[in-house]
Amino acid sequence: MALWQSARPPHAFAEVWCQELGGLGELAGLRARLRVSMTDSATVRDPARDHWSERLVLIADELTSNALRHGGAPVAAILGRRHDQWLIAVRDSAIGVPPSPAQGRDPGLGGFGLYLVADLSTAHGWYTEPGAKTAWAVVDGSVGPG
Repeated sequence: MALWQSARPPHAFAEVWCQELGGLGELAGLRARLRVSMTDSATVRDPARDHWSERLVLIADELTSNALRHGGAPVAAILGRRHDQWLIAVRDSAIGVPPSPAQGRDPGLGGFGLYLVADLSTAHGWYTEPGAKTAWAVVDGSVGPG
């Protein structure tokens, strides 16, 4: 089984918001917006309690920076929620470039973010639609520190 399979998210998530990004310099604002949406604070106040939300922030940072570096504009990050499950989906226009984890590369050269996303999420995948590719991951907000 491939680490990154073409698949839609496992259930219907209600969209909380969608943010278009034009460059890597906008990632700090995206991280702050995610934290506020999930914990009502732009900064980490309680690392033990907010452990799950920081996983989603890190996942969003990885997926969005990949889309900005390797995907085509426009790039959008979408936050969704279903009960205690949170979805981050990142859309770009590079439909011919599926998420591809680095293989046979010196770790110092980077390219291992997709492994990290797979490790930190409860589910992940990607799919295409006419003109757009979306990479997504789900984090369970009901779990405690782990």
